[in-house]
Amino acid sequence: MTDLAAIKGKQQVVWNTGDYSVLGSTLQIVSETLCEAVDLRGGQRVLDVATGSGNTAIAAARRDTDVTGVDYVPALLERARTRARAEGHAIEFVEGDAERLPFPDASFDVVLSTFGVMFAPDQDAAARELLRVTRPGGKIGLACWTPDGGFSDWGRVITRFAPPPAELRSPALWGTEIRLREMLGERNEIETTKRSFAFRSRSIERLMEVFCKTFGPIVAALAALEPPRRQELVSALHEFVSSMNRADDGSVVMPFDYLEIVVTTGSPATP
Repeated sequence: MTDLAAIKGKQQVVWNTGDYSVLGSTLQIVSETLCEAVDLRGGQRVLDVATGSGNTAIAAARRDTDVTGVDYVPALLERARTRARAEGHAIEFVEGDAERLPFPDASFDVVLSTFGVMFAPDQDAAARELLRVTRPGGKIGLACWTPDGGFSDWGRVITRFAPPPAELRSPALWGTEIRLREMLGERNEIETTKRSFAFRSRSIERLMEVFCKTFGPIVAALAALEPPRRQELVSALHEFVSSMNRADDGSVVMPFDYLEIVVTTGSPATP
């Protein structure tokens, strides 16, 4: 039986490794696009789940909403607070777990998550929490990597060297309509749009440096390996980036597909 609590504890350690905000900040355009997809309105109560360093919370605040961001990594929350202060946004950032959100039922008009809640070990619990804290008639907006758009192939390179528990569901299932309807579809309307985000860098070597020094799962995997295996992982990642790179001028343009999801919540079931 999978010990999801133990897995979550290990995840927290991994995401505290490196400095995800360096890489995460490049994804800001995804957050801006998601805020437009849910058609945010000024004055709405908005929650950003697994906010990380605050990309989506800040994007929502730029649209004059009342925003709260929640994450279980304190260091990332501090980065988010610094960024929000720099822009003059009064965002409340709270330490908390996506599988047990520290908010009452129906607290928010809109609940968002960008490449965040999809990594919760207990997917069904996280989905229930998204629905619980969203008011009836409100919206849930998600951006989730898909199984066939680069993310899963990238993940398989890493897991060859640092395998996850065999029973753990792939985070990329959040990027499939079948799984989304299982978790969020009852009495709710779901719309999806396939989009793409490209990681860009001046060279493969530079992109590899960023990933290997700042992206927690890779930093942790490298630290746990003996030197020969460590070099094998770096070489495998380098080969993957080369295979995905669509630039022909020495720079890197590495596209990953993701699913943009907008859920409009229905009324609660009648007892």
